[in-house]
Amino acid sequence: MTMIFTDFGKALGQLGDPRFLRVVAMGLGLSLLLLIAVYAGVVTLIGWFVPDSVTLPWIGAVSGVDALLSVGSIFVMIGVSAFLMVPVAALFSGLFLESVADAVEDRHYPGLPETAGLSLGESLKEALGFFGLLVVANLLALMFYLFAGPLAPLVFWAVNGFLLGREYFTLVAQRRLGRAQAAALRARFGTQIWLAGALMSVPLSVPVLNLIVPVLGVATFTHMFHRLAAQR
Repeated sequence: MTMIFTDFGKALGQLGDPRFLRVVAMGLGLSLLLLIAVYAGVVTLIGWFVPDSVTLPWIGAVSGVDALLSVGSIFVMIGVSAFLMVPVAALFSGLFLESVADAVEDRHYPGLPETAGLSLGESLKEALGFFGLLVVANLLALMFYLFAGPLAPLVFWAVNGFLLGREYFTLVAQRRLGRAQAAALRARFGTQIWLAGALMSVPLSVPVLNLIVPVLGVATFTHMFHRLAAQR
């Protein structure tokens, strides 16, 4: 566990790297644009289908219903954004995360041979696949959140920690080993990778911080990969 914090500390120490900041900025901008677009769509649907006034029994006509719902939807979006921003941030940041791994290796592991890298199409495929997996897994886990009570955060961290560890470690390892050997290395050190993923998942529900998680996650798992590959 100590080595996980060492890996994380190295990643945190490089957060000011321009390539790190570029990925964070792009993820933030694209995520906000999507949330704004979703909100605009909700307001438009309210305007189309919700009347300006309704007549209630014993009360009579009540006006301004559409405006009230439009304002109320702002608070709803703020509430659900903590859930939405997890897969959204992962989707957009995932398109650029390979540059984070490159930045870590350039600073801490110089002299390594060049990697083939993923094309834009492959990066998009990987990001969309992980996005779908996160959405489905969190929707399924939502039932457990409702009944877990005070243990709900632990469920959230366990589920997303497993997914983050699996995805980010594989992303980093397959650049050097190929997918099959990366999966084998992940299986051998699965518990340690899961714990590191759980550490990454703790700030996922905090707005803005959850946009930094993909960057810190890939950087941390890049250090972890080189450490575990050396042990192998």
